[in-house]
Amino acid sequence: MSQSYQNLSPGDKTVPHPLSHCRHPTEVSTLVRYSVFSLLKNSFSGHKNWAPAWREPQPKKEYDVIIVGGGGHGLATAYYLAKEHGITNVAVLEKGWLGSGNIGRNTTIIRSNYLLVGNNPFYEWSLKLWEGLEQDFNFNAMVSQRGVLNLYHSDPQRDAYARRGNAMRLDGVDSELLDREAVREMAPFLSFDNARFPIMGGLLQRRGGTVRHDGVAWGYARGADLRGVDIIQNCEVTGIRIENGKVQGVETNKGYIGCKKLGLAAAGNTGEVAAMAGMKLPIESHVLQAFVSEGIKPYLDTVITYGVGHFYVSQSDKGGLVFGGDLDGYNSYARRGNMPTVEHVIEAGVAMIPGIARIRVLRSWGGIMDMSMDGSPIIDKTHVDGLYLNCGWCYGGFKATPASGWCFAHTIAKNEAHALNAPYRLDRFRRGYMIDEKGVGATPNLH
Repeated sequence: MSQSYQNLSPGDKTVPHPLSHCRHPTEVSTLVRYSVFSLLKNSFSGHKNWAPAWREPQPKKEYDVIIVGGGGHGLATAYYLAKEHGITNVAVLEKGWLGSGNIGRNTTIIRSNYLLVGNNPFYEWSLKLWEGLEQDFNFNAMVSQRGVLNLYHSDPQRDAYARRGNAMRLDGVDSELLDREAVREMAPFLSFDNARFPIMGGLLQRRGGTVRHDGVAWGYARGADLRGVDIIQNCEVTGIRIENGKVQGVETNKGYIGCKKLGLAAAGNTGEVAAMAGMKLPIESHVLQAFVSEGIKPYLDTVITYGVGHFYVSQSDKGGLVFGGDLDGYNSYARRGNMPTVEHVIEAGVAMIPGIARIRVLRSWGGIMDMSMDGSPIIDKTHVDGLYLNCGWCYGGFKATPASGWCFAHTIAKNEAHALNAPYRLDRFRRGYMIDEKGVGATPNLH
């Protein structure tokens, strides 16, 4: 299983013209390939003649597949259903506007520096998809492989990072264990001589980095739309219709919509949506805050995480420092956080980089994390015929977007898991096959 991703290639399939798969070609967006030539052509009209990136269709009476959730995972699933499996009679239902959930409320980090067998191949495949994503769906998602550096502060922590790095290398994933001087050369502004937590080195994955989160949502939406997928915004699911153990469709604020298969990818609201099908899932919903500072001159050219406090930071192209930390620690569906967590996160940041103490924080935002019992996701079919589940992403949802959509599309199309998401079965909690990357047990808020 650990080698199952190595023979895959994100660009190995030739995609026919999007209109060739569509049941209603006249309703599909005109195919416009973004390039320097189209940019130059539209510049003569003051950029007033660009076609919309996707349509605003009305829902049909029935679809082959409905995906609940118009975030990164839902849009990616629809995209790969059309691209990889030729299933284009698909609708993505989003209760708000496209990308209004966690896909636009994160710190944009991508990486595959995982230890466990179940996680390492999956996230490495996701990183491989990230590396070819912009060429794949012809949209600038601003993929920046600037590197991810995890700091360590003690001998036991160094040994743990060495173990993780060795596990990564055994799976063909790049990793480098740096000593103190190598880290100082990369980031001389860190607090190396902190009395309590001196920086002794770090684990570096150079292929990690950041991606523009909005660009991911827009790119997948455009790619799915061009292949015939209906993206229906402001369409809230209010009920799931099941007869004789089989999904029939969904009730929405726009009326009933029938389907043969239904995929749930509603992130922090998955528990509520699954309850409509009579399911109680092993997940909890928690608030996770992210922050951005005022713009400063180029200062930080990589992603750095603190080894003794949960703090991670990068610098955006606009100059702002983008950073985050721990969950707020209580169950909530509200997209806002509390002040003690703000203080905690900023304290950790200043301890790691004292020089940022005088920089002003401009704004913060909150995403709703669906925290699973072991900190790893769930991608599986359920006991209800035609009902599929994608949830439990904890902190790792954004970086997993391409592989999550790719594997969920395979599971829906083939009615069976791919080797990459087979470890993420729903019944692993009952069977005792936990994938506990942090080793903190069945305590969702600690993951």
